[in-house]
Amino acid sequence: MAEGGGQGPPKDAPKEKEKEEAPNGLQEHVEVTGKVDSYNREYNQFLVCGSLFECPAKYLPIKPIGKGAYGVVCSAKNLDTQEKVAIKKIANAFENVIDAKRTLREIKLLRHLHHENIVQIKDIIPPMQRDCFKDLYVVYELMDTDLHQIIRSPQPLSNDHSQYFLYQLLRGLKYIHSANILHRDLKPSNLLVNANCDLKICDFGLARTSTSNEKEFMTEYVVTRWYRAPELLLSCSGYTTAIDVWSVGCIFAELLGRKPLFPGKDYVHQLSLITKIIGSPTEEELGFITSEKAKRYIRSLPRSERVDFAQLWPNVNKPALDLIDKMLVFDPTKRITVEQALEHPYLASLHDVADEPVCPNPFTFDFDAEHLTPDVVRDVILQDMTELHDGSVL
Repeated sequence: MAEGGGQGPPKDAPKEKEKEEAPNGLQEHVEVTGKVDSYNREYNQFLVCGSLFECPAKYLPIKPIGKGAYGVVCSAKNLDTQEKVAIKKIANAFENVIDAKRTLREIKLLRHLHHENIVQIKDIIPPMQRDCFKDLYVVYELMDTDLHQIIRSPQPLSNDHSQYFLYQLLRGLKYIHSANILHRDLKPSNLLVNANCDLKICDFGLARTSTSNEKEFMTEYVVTRWYRAPELLLSCSGYTTAIDVWSVGCIFAELLGRKPLFPGKDYVHQLSLITKIIGSPTEEELGFITSEKAKRYIRSLPRSERVDFAQLWPNVNKPALDLIDKMLVFDPTKRITVEQALEHPYLASLHDVADEPVCPNPFTFDFDAEHLTPDVVRDVILQDMTELHDGSVL
């Protein structure tokens, strides 16, 4: 069975350019600048998008992949295993406690989660200076592209493509939710894809357990609003896995229409777009909102009827439209669950409950206490490095 479960990828899989070809705006090569010995290990020094990387000599740099607020990423070959990987450098990783905790959270989560549709951490590179290192290098499995790039490309996407991508996303999300985790930042750019259509969920820096307190849950929550559920836009209490299902519905709609369904410019515009498409909620559907002020605001919006999705996407089959209709429901208590979505007729040709595993152990964010300082985060990550390297880091 193909990786990702089900019956395998569509035969006419999109042929994305390999990541070794640098994206527009990035240099096309990595400049090797020198070698350094540290703790009886040889390190290569090389420049990626103007940022100095210091990595063990076993990692042969290939091409830049991306650059952003999250850091700089390049592809490389592990000469010991001959596999290609992605190395992310997080500069000054412990300068800001919020960013440091986000990095720690992703490392802890990805080391806990082991699933075909979740990106895998391969290594956390030991620093040259153990006591006062500032930069962090995390090694991930290398994927060819992401769903955002595929959606924006001129390549045609068949129903089989959309179905297979959605199935894998739900399959991975079932595992995540079973571990007591809410991803909270699902969007096309956080869904990595290979040329054979394998899909893997990434970027868990904003994830939380479903038992997180409200103050902790909303801290750092600054993600793209286009995929944010109504209950988050309205700052309601009692968040559930339904927030991720809403995001999946938005992603699925974007796959079908090749453009974002709710590209809001701000909170007000976002809620307005949502009600114009899925219709104004009834009084019953407002029952989950505890704030009277929020209820009054929703009631003040112009009344809208739910748009017929068959008119939005006339070439999409009825089962697909029915599934998206059940995902994009204003009231989170009435929204379809991941398990129910996997059992939906639209995914009948791929669904196999025996090949849709759950996480054997729930995850707890016991390290996410408010008293964590950047120095404490550094020490915890150093311990993770030690475990990955069989105690040979220190």
